Amino acid sequence: MSNKIYEVLNWASSFLKENGKEENVAELLLRHHLKMTRAQLFACLREEMEEEVKQAFIADLQKHVYEHVPVQYLIGYEEFYGRTFLVNKEVLIPRPETEELVDGVLKRIKRLFPKREWINVVDVGTGSGAIAITLALENKALRVSTIDIAPESLQVAKENARRLGAEVEFICGDLLQPFIQAGRKVDVVVSNPPYIPEDDIAFLSPVVKEHEPLRALVGGRDGLDFYRRFMKELPLVLNERALVAFEVGVGQGEAVAWLLQETFKSAFVEVVCDINGKERIVYAELR
Repeated sequence: MSNKIYEVLNWASSFLKENGKEENVAELLLRHHLKMTRAQLFACLREEMEEEVKQAFIADLQKHVYEHVPVQYLIGYEEFYGRTFLVNKEVLIPRPETEELVDGVLKRIKRLFPKREWINVVDVGTGSGAIAITLALENKALRVSTIDIAPESLQVAKENARRLGAEVEFICGDLLQPFIQAGRKVDVVVSNPPYIPEDDIAFLSPVVKEHEPLRALVGGRDGLDFYRRFMKELPLVLNERALVAFEVGVGQGEAVAWLLQETFKSAFVEVVCDINGKERIVYAELR
């Protein structure tokens, strides 16, 4: 293999395919190492790569194939809702289905609070800050706070807010406890909590299981521990008119909807499927 960019790219794509990995990782990693946009890469395919850059690229490729390191951790970012978020091993990699959660929250806020000057929102278990920061940037009427139990995750989220110019309040704490203790009320609670049942961890792909933070994945024996805890805490922080929005694991929609309906008898609760037709989001509207 020569050092011509197109030959290196072709070789990398084949190497990934042979090892059961997605071929598009080759382009993402190559652009990262060459510090090029997609357009620049394709304009320079016939040019030569420096040997040092090529070797660093191959080393990262091997980490992805043999050690299952997610490409997002290798390049240090992921795209979410049209913005670039820094990620590392302290935070979950933001996923497309969470964009659908954010989208649904923004639409319901407009409908539920049409004439409100300020709407208080809290994102619980923020990780990279993708949900909180996106909400703050998409709707200027939202006063967004976010809570995470891990200071390491909050560091990543704060850096993302700084880089993207979002005004978000960051609080270190356990679920809604900081708000309960401070006697604070909110209009919207949104969360993508850990929801994978303990026994299912063994069946996750090595990319997730061996590298993403388990504290952000595991939700007890049946995956519903955090939702049950929310049912005790939500009534203590929600205003009379309010919205609750949860991302849930596949097959958990009805169980989480039942928990919400039992907690808020008069609420309108709905389970929404993602773009792939899987139950993924549960909303409760309190009026």
